[in-house]
Amino acid sequence: MTVIAETLPASKPTRWTGRILSGLVIVFLMIDGAIKLVPWPVVTETMDRMGYGSSETLARSLGLITIVCTVLYSIPPTSILGAILLTGYLGGAMASHVRIGSPLFTHTLFGLYLGLMVWGGLWLRDKDVRSLIPFRR
Repeated sequence: MTVIAETLPASKPTRWTGRILSGLVIVFLMIDGAIKLVPWPVVTETMDRMGYGSSETLARSLGLITIVCTVLYSIPPTSILGAILLTGYLGGAMASHVRIGSPLFTHTLFGLYLGLMVWGGLWLRDKDVRSLIPFRR
C-alpha cells in the first residue's frame, strides 16, 4: 500500500519567510562569486592557504560556478537544480576545510549552515519541494 502525502499550501508568511531566507543565500553567494571573479588578493591568498595555489584562473572559475548555480537557484523553474548543484559545491567547500583542519563550527560547518538555508528557503516557498520532503503532523 502506497501512501501519498498531501501537501498543504503554504501560508503567506511561510512563503515570505522562504523568499527572505532564499534571498539572503542568493545575496551572499552572488557577492562570494563576484569577489572570486575579480579576484581580490584575499581570495587568492585564502585559496593558497587551503592548498589550491593562488591561481586567479581557478578563482575566476569558482566564482563563475558559484554565480551560475546561484542564478539557477534563484529562478523558480530551475531552483531545485540550483539547490542540488549548490549542495555539491558547498560539500566540496566543507571537505576542503576538513582537509586543512579549519575550526569546526565557524569554518567547516559553514557550508552546512548555508546548505540548510538553501533547502529550508526552497522548502518554505515551493510546494513541489514540500511534497518531495514531507513532514508528518
